Amino acid sequence: MADGTRGQGDRREPPADEAALSARLQRLGDRLADANRHPENDQGTRQAADASAYARGFRMSTELVAGVIVGAGIGWLIDRWLGISPWGLIVFLLLGFAAGVLNVMRAAGVVREQSDRLKPK
Repeated sequence: MADGTRGQGDRREPPADEAALSARLQRLGDRLADANRHPENDQGTRQAADASAYARGFRMSTELVAGVIVGAGIGWLIDRWLGISPWGLIVFLLLGFAAGVLNVMRAAGVVREQSDRLKPK
């Protein structure tokens, strides 16, 4: 018995604590299966929400990239026109990045529009 082996009577029936643990695990598995089931009519709402999230993410990334590209383009044109290369590109690239971040924050709702701040509450 000291070596971890059981007697003949123990081999047929598991101990009470193992049976209770097995029953609890079975109930937990059933509850998890019930929680993971989605109603069929809920699937359309979930797909619409996912599409909306993708659209919002694409809009925010486009806002940031557009700000950087426009800033770089304006900086490059000013460098060509005034011959001050690379300072115009550097300055306007940074300004474009700042404008892109501001647009992303506006789209996310972190920063309010200027017209919203001026309205009385």
